[in-house]
Amino acid sequence: MPRLRRGRSAPAEGGIAKSGSDALQLVVDYVKQETLTPLKGLGRFLAFGIAGSLALCAGLLLLLVALLRALQGETGSTFEGNLSWLPYVIVGAAAMLCLGTAAWRVVKGGGARRRRTKTTDGGRDA
Repeated sequence: MPRLRRGRSAPAEGGIAKSGSDALQLVVDYVKQETLTPLKGLGRFLAFGIAGSLALCAGLLLLLVALLRALQGETGSTFEGNLSWLPYVIVGAAAMLCLGTAAWRVVKGGGARRRRTKTTDGGRDA
């Protein structure tokens, strides 16, 4: 039966150099974990956000063209002659209304609400 040695550890393989190399590798792995993983999530967030924005823009463009076609074709003789430009103004105003609504939601959206609830002093300025 082998005797156990007390107070001594097994002989270190590689010594301080091995320990330093392990520590460096640990730091590198930690930095990768804490930077690359969130960046991958951010990339996925941006990709889906851009794809969704493009889809919404294409849908809005089709709706605006449909509105223009409806105003030009289904209103009879209302927009003929000197008023032939009016459907374009109406569609442009509708487009500006959509853009304004989108910009307003970006500025006053959920992010502002979340920032407001994080205040600890009840919303009063110090």
